[in-house]
Amino acid sequence: MAKKRIVVMYGGKADEHSISCISTAGVLRALDVEKFEAIPVGITKTGQWIVDGEDPRGWNMSEGMPIVRKTDTAKDVVLDVALGQDGFFAREADGTLTSLGHVDAVLPVLHGPYGEDGTIQGLFEMMNVPYVGCGVFASAACMDKHYTKVLLAAAGIPVAPGITLDARDCDAACAFAANGETMLAAVQAAGLRYPLFVKPSRAGSSFGVTKVEREGDAAELAAAVFEASHHDWRVLVEQGIDAREIECAVLCPKAGDEPRASWPGEIVLDKRAGGDDQFYDFDSKYMDAEASHVEVPAALPQETLELVRETAKKAFKAVDGTGLSRVDTFVTADGKVMVNEINTMPGFTPISMYPKAWDATGVSYTDLISTLIEGVLE
Repeated sequence: MAKKRIVVMYGGKADEHSISCISTAGVLRALDVEKFEAIPVGITKTGQWIVDGEDPRGWNMSEGMPIVRKTDTAKDVVLDVALGQDGFFAREADGTLTSLGHVDAVLPVLHGPYGEDGTIQGLFEMMNVPYVGCGVFASAACMDKHYTKVLLAAAGIPVAPGITLDARDCDAACAFAANGETMLAAVQAAGLRYPLFVKPSRAGSSFGVTKVEREGDAAELAAAVFEASHHDWRVLVEQGIDAREIECAVLCPKAGDEPRASWPGEIVLDKRAGGDDQFYDFDSKYMDAEASHVEVPAALPQETLELVRETAKKAFKAVDGTGLSRVDTFVTADGKVMVNEINTMPGFTPISMYPKAWDATGVSYTDLISTLIEGVLE
């Protein structure tokens, strides 16, 4: 049987560019080459699509943060939307176009804006090209944490109390210092308890997230909102929840099927034992190997684990999810579960929570990739 030809996309214009590259390195190394032929397509930070650039299989985080660059051997990718699955071309040095051949499906291993937010999904919908992952609506809604919370609350799923601020109304010349008292009044009116977490509504990998601990400190709050605004003008200010952060992987390869949930896992912050005041920021996730480790299943009672799984599936359905998502939850000491956010293309390195959760549930990394691709093949 002929191999299915799969465009694997990586990089992109978002802050998570390098994380996408590392995820793709893992995916390409684990791909079942007996079933699939990969066509790696990189996207530079400026949005240029290329083929035949640096091979992502050689990348790993220990050697630094990889970046998609247009090398001497790289060629621009050109799309002919009207040709659909036959509409992928490479531009040669003389300007002529060479077909990349028939594409059976696309696996967009892209995180953040322009890759996980419904934009590229809309392009593939217009081309009638099958692709792995959530559709336009779910991708857009889950990329924006504000609207994720709106949808979840409407479905009766508990979320953390918070408010949403529009940073476009603030004075950047003074780093929002002039707006601090107004922000503080909004926090007080909402009755939010400290500590607060201030985060951009549309960003991932904990970019721009700040923990605000000094109650009533307008300057600290304004500085945190200013930091988040570098990533998005819409900024969330959420009440810190005294709870454990438990993550659950959801899998639904074929649209319309009943989603499955993995055993929930937990990122254990090892440095807390040493007295460090730490939350799961970017460095904890990717740069400091001693900062944390993954435990799947999380050390919770069986009934709580099952409640997390059911909540994750309910949240996935509430946003009209398809393919895959990682649902991040808070579990309080009395066993209550609330949803923090939904990642429609979670980190996909071999040591990321999503693959590790499924591995602990009986689905290997390679089988997981195959299952997702086969679910969209016609």
